[in-house]
Amino acid sequence: MGTSDADRIRLLGRDLTAELMGQVSFAELAYWMVTLRRPNPGQTRVLEAVLVALADHGFTPTAIAARVTYLSAPDSLQGAIAAGLLGGGSRFLGVTEDCGSYLHEALEAYGGPVPSDDAGWDALALETVRTTRAAKRFVPGLGHPVHKQGDPRTPVLVGIARDADCYGPHLALFEAIGRVHDQVLGRQLPLNGAGVCGAALADIGIPVPMLRGFALLARCAGLLGQLAEEQRRPIGMDVYLTVDRNATYVEPELDN
Repeated sequence: MGTSDADRIRLLGRDLTAELMGQVSFAELAYWMVTLRRPNPGQTRVLEAVLVALADHGFTPTAIAARVTYLSAPDSLQGAIAAGLLGGGSRFLGVTEDCGSYLHEALEAYGGPVPSDDAGWDALALETVRTTRAAKRFVPGLGHPVHKQGDPRTPVLVGIARDADCYGPHLALFEAIGRVHDQVLGRQLPLNGAGVCGAALADIGIPVPMLRGFALLARCAGLLGQLAEEQRRPIGMDVYLTVDRNATYVEPELDN
């Protein structure tokens, strides 16, 4: 991947200082390092949009974990960031990977040529949701605890992907699921931002097993911002005291 000697640093077969620094964006470099392909301008634009979309979402568990860890160990910025990143799971951030993987598996199981119109995508989406429901599984990317009437990131990212000529089968199937899932689930749920990010990343060629890594890359920037704010306007102690002072102790039921 990279190497160095006394005079030069090489990365991806290029001279770091002469060919990469000042000429390649960080998002472009991350894509290149993971896929071993340099992204085109459209792919870079979509990736940049995804990283911005996933950077921060307020006082999520990942942000709270980072701030409280920083309260406990202000000498360990890396520990606070790590604490926040470790919380990237099936409910927060991990949905990006879960949704991208779900869509990818559905497309592989379908196997045929991709539909050419919305009606074809809707039929495939309906069958996909029915199969998921029959297996008693959740459809990842549906619903949001805050944006119950629609995640504002979803239409914007879809629009960027279309404009960048990066709208592919994962986004097409995801949008179709958004149109038809209520026929199976009995209620209308919004397509959330983490899910649409997974679909977009898959469409620009990010390997499915690496999708969560890009969500974590984005959130790392958000956690840096949270911790910078914690230094300026600390709330970690308030969080700790609120929990500690308001918790009700319940005696454990012990076996005699």
